[in-house]
Amino acid sequence: MSKLNHTLHLGIFMAFLSIQFFSATSVLAQETVTGYVYDDRNNNSIKDKNEKGIKGVAVTNGKEVRLTKEDGSYSLPANDDMIVSVIKPTGYAVPVDANNQPQFFYIHKPNGSPDTGEKRVLPTGKLPKSVDFPLIEQDEASNFSVLVFGDPQADDLTNAGYFEKAIVSEVIGGKGAAFGISLGDLGARNLFDTYIQSLGKIGIPWYNLLGNHDTNSYKEDQLSDETYEASFGPTNYALNYANAHFIVLDDVITPNPFGQGSYIGGFRADILEFIKNDLKHVSKDKLIVLAFHIPIYEFEKGPDQFREGDRQKLFDLLKGYQYTLSLSGHTHSQNHHFFTTEEGWPNAGFHHHYNPGATSGGIYIGPKDSYGTPSGIMRDGTPKGYAFLNITDNTYSYEYVPSGDNDWKMSIHMPKIVPQAKKYRGEISVNFFQGTPRDSVKYRVDDGEWTALKLVPEYDKFLLDILHEWDHAEELPWGIRPSTPLISSHIWSGRIPSQLPLGEHTVEVQAKDWLGRTYTSKKSFKIVPDNQ
Repeated sequence: MSKLNHTLHLGIFMAFLSIQFFSATSVLAQETVTGYVYDDRNNNSIKDKNEKGIKGVAVTNGKEVRLTKEDGSYSLPANDDMIVSVIKPTGYAVPVDANNQPQFFYIHKPNGSPDTGEKRVLPTGKLPKSVDFPLIEQDEASNFSVLVFGDPQADDLTNAGYFEKAIVSEVIGGKGAAFGISLGDLGARNLFDTYIQSLGKIGIPWYNLLGNHDTNSYKEDQLSDETYEASFGPTNYALNYANAHFIVLDDVITPNPFGQGSYIGGFRADILEFIKNDLKHVSKDKLIVLAFHIPIYEFEKGPDQFREGDRQKLFDLLKGYQYTLSLSGHTHSQNHHFFTTEEGWPNAGFHHHYNPGATSGGIYIGPKDSYGTPSGIMRDGTPKGYAFLNITDNTYSYEYVPSGDNDWKMSIHMPKIVPQAKKYRGEISVNFFQGTPRDSVKYRVDDGEWTALKLVPEYDKFLLDILHEWDHAEELPWGIRPSTPLISSHIWSGRIPSQLPLGEHTVEVQAKDWLGRTYTSKKSFKIVPDNQ
């Protein structure tokens, strides 16, 4: 071998060694976040010497999910835009702040959020040597309730006041719920703190998620949640309670990559990766409850609201999980859909998607209610209110509660006066607020025979009455005109019998839902002589 060739080969060999050394040191130098999940026996959020770590608790960086070791320690890859959070295990609580906001996360943004003049995450600096998560032991019954708020929409101080007066005041103490959750569109970003203070008065841990009105205006979707993160923490996280596993997700893609509107529903690849990694540690006998803002079903005709294909990607990750439910907000109406195998659901039975309306109703519009606040009637005729998700082991039920009249489950629309005529085409229309296509509704007059009503999706007649009164008023009515109605999916109708004795009569309506529960309501009307 010539001297030149020898020198050349030696140079190549040394370069190879240099590359290998650089690669090895780069791997070694890759930043990680480490810490402990521990039993905080004195509830001081400090890992004292006598407090032991907890094995098998899931911790996530928003994408990867790792279980703690025997001593409660964990290690996760780190990056400069990361929120590390503990996935609350069954039998433990996470600390809460003065306003009952759960403290289960650590934000790592060395340079902070982009400065747009809005509330943001300030620079956090270097990672601490140990990012620890305290947990507090608690008893968790297999049957419990979750209080659910759809779209609080505290967009200004007036609406924030309505929210506290008509909603928060009704649920002080939580009405037996273990915790609460709001399904996005929380309010104006500069009023997040006001909203949080209102939640704090309820007195139970309260979780939140990102809605389309809660996003910052950035060119990248990953930077659209900076004010939300500074106020509430991660937009994607999970928790366990008893035999239920909750997965809370950001499904607002902004800006809309298709150019139709400022956003569209969907899941980024990293969010789907988080779901996949999270479910690796969740047994198949758990009830899986997913919560996000934009529905995964198109309840209203028009431009696409949810990105094609993302729902199926979600469903594919849920293969093998027989007990599931998903919740959404956004629509300001109350809706249900039951996905079957024909629609891509990979398991036997169905997947129930529940869209429980909004605490703001039609965003605080309409005539005054008993609180002196706008009635907030929604576009489908549902009054503003909230819902309870009632869980027993891995089964569930739900209950929608109208604000101001908690026992009001349906509205009955019919004429007050009916002529005693052979040919009368008057109708009875029943809006069973939480009704589904799987339910049945019937009626009877004066304890007579029951007659089935037919599910006929149509406009709510009470809302049409309000709009008619508003549009024909000689003076401007109080408040804001309700929005244009949309077809309600939970209205049943039928003919009113007119061949009855003259005088007062009572209509009784009975609604039976697919869970076997029965609801009743009554209304009176008068038969008068026909003037024809």
